[in-house]
Amino acid sequence: MIFRRSTSMVAQLEKDREGGGGKAGTKKDKDQSSIPKIINKRVCTTFVENTLSNDGLCQCGGVRELHDSVATGDYFGAAIVTQWDSRQHSSEYPTDAFGELEFAGAGRRHSHFLRLSCDTPPNIIYNLMTAHWGLPSPNLVVSVVGGEGHEKIKPWVRDILRKGLVRAAQSTGAWILTGGLKEGVSRCVGEAVKDHGAAASTVSQKKVIAIGVTPWGLVHNRQQLVNTQGSFPARYYVQNTTHDTYSLDNSCQAFLLVDNGSIGQRGGETVFQVNLEDYISHQRTGIWGSGSIEIPVLCMLISGETRMLERIDTSLKKATPWLVLAGSGKAADFITAVVLSPTPPAADGEADKSVSAEFCDWVREKARKHFPAEAEFEKLVDTALSIYQRRDLITVFHGEQEGSDDFDTILLKALVRASKRLSSMASECIEELKLAVAWNRIDTAKAEFFNGDIQWKYEDLEDSMTDALINNKPQFVRLFCENGLNILNYLTNNRLESLYSSLSDSLLAYILLQRRLSERKSLAGSHLSVDRAAPGAMETLHMEVNTSASAMDLSLFEVSRLLQDLLGDVCEPFYYGALGLDPRMGTRRALKQVNKILQGECAYRNQQCHSPWAALFIWAVLQNRSEMAIYFWEMAGESVLSALGACKILRELSKLENETESKLAMKKLAQRFENLANDVFAECYQSSESRSFTLLIRKSPVWGGATCLEMATAADARLFFSHDGVQSLLSAIWWGDMERSTEVWKLILSFFMPPLIYTDLISFREPEEEIKPSAVHIRDNDSVEGNDATVFSIADIIQNEEEMEELKTLKENLKGSMQTNSKRPFIVSRWRQFWYAPVTSFLGNVLMYFLFLCLFAYVLLVDFKRPPPDGPSSLEFVLYFWVFTLVCEEIRQTFLGGSLFLLQRMKKYIQDHWNKCDLTAILLFLLALICRMFPWSFNVGRAVMAIDYMVFTLRLIHIFAIHKQLGPKIIILGKMVKDVFFFLFFLGVWLMAYGVAHQALLFSYDPRSKWIFRRVFYRPYMHIFGQIPIHEMDTDKLEERNCTYNHSEIEAGAEPCPSTYANWLVVILLVIYLLFTNIVLVNLLIAMFSYTFSKVQGHSDIYWKFQRYNLIVEYHYRPCLAPPFIIFSHLHILIKRHIRQIPSAKSQHFAVELQGRKASHLNTWEAVQKENLLSAQNKQQRESDTSRLQRTSVKVDGVLKQMAEIRDHDRRLRLLETQLDYCCSALSWMTEAMCQSNVVTTNRPPKLHKDVTQLSST
Repeated sequence: MIFRRSTSMVAQLEKDREGGGGKAGTKKDKDQSSIPKIINKRVCTTFVENTLSNDGLCQCGGVRELHDSVATGDYFGAAIVTQWDSRQHSSEYPTDAFGELEFAGAGRRHSHFLRLSCDTPPNIIYNLMTAHWGLPSPNLVVSVVGGEGHEKIKPWVRDILRKGLVRAAQSTGAWILTGGLKEGVSRCVGEAVKDHGAAASTVSQKKVIAIGVTPWGLVHNRQQLVNTQGSFPARYYVQNTTHDTYSLDNSCQAFLLVDNGSIGQRGGETVFQVNLEDYISHQRTGIWGSGSIEIPVLCMLISGETRMLERIDTSLKKATPWLVLAGSGKAADFITAVVLSPTPPAADGEADKSVSAEFCDWVREKARKHFPAEAEFEKLVDTALSIYQRRDLITVFHGEQEGSDDFDTILLKALVRASKRLSSMASECIEELKLAVAWNRIDTAKAEFFNGDIQWKYEDLEDSMTDALINNKPQFVRLFCENGLNILNYLTNNRLESLYSSLSDSLLAYILLQRRLSERKSLAGSHLSVDRAAPGAMETLHMEVNTSASAMDLSLFEVSRLLQDLLGDVCEPFYYGALGLDPRMGTRRALKQVNKILQGECAYRNQQCHSPWAALFIWAVLQNRSEMAIYFWEMAGESVLSALGACKILRELSKLENETESKLAMKKLAQRFENLANDVFAECYQSSESRSFTLLIRKSPVWGGATCLEMATAADARLFFSHDGVQSLLSAIWWGDMERSTEVWKLILSFFMPPLIYTDLISFREPEEEIKPSAVHIRDNDSVEGNDATVFSIADIIQNEEEMEELKTLKENLKGSMQTNSKRPFIVSRWRQFWYAPVTSFLGNVLMYFLFLCLFAYVLLVDFKRPPPDGPSSLEFVLYFWVFTLVCEEIRQTFLGGSLFLLQRMKKYIQDHWNKCDLTAILLFLLALICRMFPWSFNVGRAVMAIDYMVFTLRLIHIFAIHKQLGPKIIILGKMVKDVFFFLFFLGVWLMAYGVAHQALLFSYDPRSKWIFRRVFYRPYMHIFGQIPIHEMDTDKLEERNCTYNHSEIEAGAEPCPSTYANWLVVILLVIYLLFTNIVLVNLLIAMFSYTFSKVQGHSDIYWKFQRYNLIVEYHYRPCLAPPFIIFSHLHILIKRHIRQIPSAKSQHFAVELQGRKASHLNTWEAVQKENLLSAQNKQQRESDTSRLQRTSVKVDGVLKQMAEIRDHDRRLRLLETQLDYCCSALSWMTEAMCQSNVVTTNRPPKLHKDVTQLSST
């Protein structure tokens, strides 16, 4: 029942937390209103007189007036009750102290606090701290006990706490449980945490969590915390206290004020703290408890009184390990002596059951030495013997001798020693490794476990690898992969799904996956509801349908859909092969198929994941884990395409992310991957130009058939496109078989005089039938409309003998086409080389488009006749046919190209801005055509036709984007147009404000709507350009005209007279309006233009090169004939592609599919170039000043450590020398005494002491 209540409370608190916070005392009060319903306090209700007190107090510490009754007997009879018991003599009530605590004068940081009963279940408190208070789940819990009251703490203990414990807590992500009061050890721990917070960064401070488990009755000024509605915050004043109470320590992030009903007494929190430690030790580390180990809990004893022995014994019975600081005080020294005692048990093999009488006497003697004033002496000895029987859970640390260095290693060894005792089957090294992973101690793992002494197996590293992946510890992932873990065997489809299931619920990727999962679940539920009448339908409904889309139900299909949403149409769906789905099937059909698969045995989950490095790389990128993603990118193949793919994914995620910090991190990582892609391709281009060209157009089986150029276009990777290698490939495609240095006037001249192409006016590359090592070309000759244009010449590719061997296979594949080429005459071959080049197609379209605009202008200005039967004219019919061919080309681009679905092709077409312009122009032309055919709408059609001419003319901007000088300026112009819209917004606001006031002051009554619009908007706009009707605004210059003030005449259509009442105000408003518009707004627009120009000018070349690719692709796939002759190419396409079913060769010019040895060689070559780049970057980083300073700092730390060891050795030698001097003096005295006595007779005198001195001096 308690567990159900706690679960419901945590769920309610989590719901309130998601709703957001508010101001103190209002919204947060409402958020935690359920706490008093679950958490109780304890109040002593039965007075049990304390006979030792002179004030007549109860044994709980309270006065008689605070109790409801007086105890006169117990449950067994009428005997007088002499011992107060919390369970019997106190009652639970709803807690009245909870909320946030603000320490006066200690800054703005608040601490959480809660008053709770000592019997409160620990699971409620742990869930409250992690789920509602927001404390991160710990990787370690260190409970510091001992040193209570005003006991003086030794300096070396303070050093251990400050340099050892707090640093270890920061590096491991630990919780430190203390007493929470400004006394003894708790005060020292608080000072250490505070000193660390002052010296460390903000990120480090968040990792050191100090939690005070404090007796409620010992808190000074505790009434300041009492508020039945909760305090947000409660202002707490720290004051000097008496020996009965102590102030809270402001270094703790949370306070658990444990109440057992007593006042001013210790020990009430012990049972609760032991239970809390035991509960935490059974929880797992990592996100959502996904770690491979349970949270380690370690108790640390510093000094202490006899009460600490019972505390230790209780924890040891729950198998909680202890670390005892030897030499710190009474209890610690006594436990050290007992644990390190060499006295064996009485009987062999009975160590855990009985000890010898001699050993008991020895323990009794030690106890009397350390605790001479103890009353219950035998109970103390029994407790010590019980502790001795579990001594293997205790680790003794001689801090005064060993120091505070590597204190976290001491903690690690103490926990491993305890885990080895609990599980004799577990390997000590594996447990140590799991703890090192949980604490992210890569240095310890390298030095202790991966130094070559241990031969790790795959099974040993599997759990730790999963832990490192889920909890974002890339250094351990790299370490495991380098030391025995085979990623091919590790990553199965099932484990990949579990990795996606472990995503944090705050990640954007998790939210998107849950949406896709909900869609699949809802579809599965609808199908099951339809088939409910079938046999066994209810059982299926109960087993398969889960309306709460749990993360554990995620499958690779949801991951595939998420990647499809992010990557778009660039590549085929991921993981369809593993799921047994056809990439060409629709989404709804795929959903049905996946539901059927998941309802079965799901055999695909046991299969090895295809391309595991790429799968892990995508998994890391979706979580925006930079270091992890970089490592997987280094290990995965196809580095250029992988980097571009990550850039695309991250930029799409950044558009959906709402948090500013995460959005900026995604954009930064995306830019980093784009830089990596550019750097790797630069290395490839320097190594081999030909192979780098192949790399750009190679279809990747890992990334769903995508190419580098396609992915870079989708990712908007402008920097990548600006590389000389990419531009060189585009230039080769653009010029086809012609030389790139050909002048434009030669092309134009050959365009109007085709016989010139057979002369030496234009230089062409060697014919394709002459296949030589020095010049080889790839082309297909089955297309008339230009689909066989050359991708690039292989004359630049053949550079060594290895590439010659690869060419042999290429020759065999092209054997058929080469035979066709060899039979083609020179006249036909040269004709195709010229007309099928994209540059020729572009030039023809430009010239014909100018002719089209001239024809359009002539028809519109000269030959636009009346409606039928007078018109249209013959030239107008030619214009109609010309536009019809343009429509046919737009239809071809939309519906007859690519392998996408119809809706996807339409969506892709409409996303282009210039396609929207074309569509607008065509629709306007159709509207004008319809209107001009009727007399009543002829003028409307003419007006629409004139506007349509403007749209067609503006289309020239896109055509000239290919020009090297005009292209960047067009980019700048487009950016400035966006600035104009912002300017028009400010201008419109000011225009409307002035226009309405101007109209209202000049004309008292004018209901004509047309004139109101003109005077409110049109006239003020013309005022900006100096057209000011002064004769209507200035009373001194008013002209006599036919006007009236009569409202009836004005309504009948008469001209109203201007009002002269507020003429002075009209002039003032005009001055202010002109001042603001002509000076402020216009100069603002000029400043915006200047900023845009200076900002874009430096990158305009990059933008232009990116847009150049789209234009080259467009004209590469266009037929060579320009409108209106393009209709013949369309007919040819219709017959060849859709009737004869002959595939286009041009579709392969931007995508080459390599298989077998050629693909392997290209991947190996790319990997080598990537390694060269990484080596160069690492070398540059090692030689940087920062790295040198880091290495110097490490060396200095090593020297300081050695010097500390030398000083320690020197101290020990001096101590030894002192002892030797004492021994020498004692021996000298004994020798002298024996010589003077008659006990020993000798014939020679003893050696003098100066010999010893000389020996020592030498």
